[in-house]
Amino acid sequence: MSTGQITAWAVGAVLVFWGVGAYNRLVSLRNDISRAFVPVDAQIRQRHQLLEQWVDTLRPARPGDAVAFDAVIAACGQLQAACDVVRSRPSAARPMASLRLAEDTLAEARLRLKGVLPAGADELAALGVASLTEELATADNTLVFARRQFNQATQGYNEALDQFPTWLIAGLFGFRGAGIL
Repeated sequence: MSTGQITAWAVGAVLVFWGVGAYNRLVSLRNDISRAFVPVDAQIRQRHQLLEQWVDTLRPARPGDAVAFDAVIAACGQLQAACDVVRSRPSAARPMASLRLAEDTLAEARLRLKGVLPAGADELAALGVASLTEELATADNTLVFARRQFNQATQGYNEALDQFPTWLIAGLFGFRGAGIL
């Protein structure tokens, strides 16, 4: 074998090993997104349950606000349906956009509901929802943290997709950008 052939084989081997390494890195980063979505999903489910309990407790005391309560429950259902779709493939951008939209819809419905409810802790305690309100606030804060972790994992993956020459491997094997939550 000549020196030129040995050099060609060595360069070919380096390129193959680099390609395998880049592919494995992209798969690992995509798996990180899936793992980071698990706590987000759990917090969304927990918040959904708390919101249902909260609404069920408040509804009898505030029958005139049925539309606001129904909007929160409907938004919870929409968010849960979007979350069910994302759960199967958390790195897909379109379902993640639907989840973000459902989250915004729920936030808007909750904001409208807060406008018709008493703001004082004593009034909430009299209605029997003070502890649920605190649990809901804790769930919201935990969800914010879980979303931040998910978005960091997503951002790392998306940045890896944009790096040259890794984007060559990404394009070759169909890796696509992931959506931020």
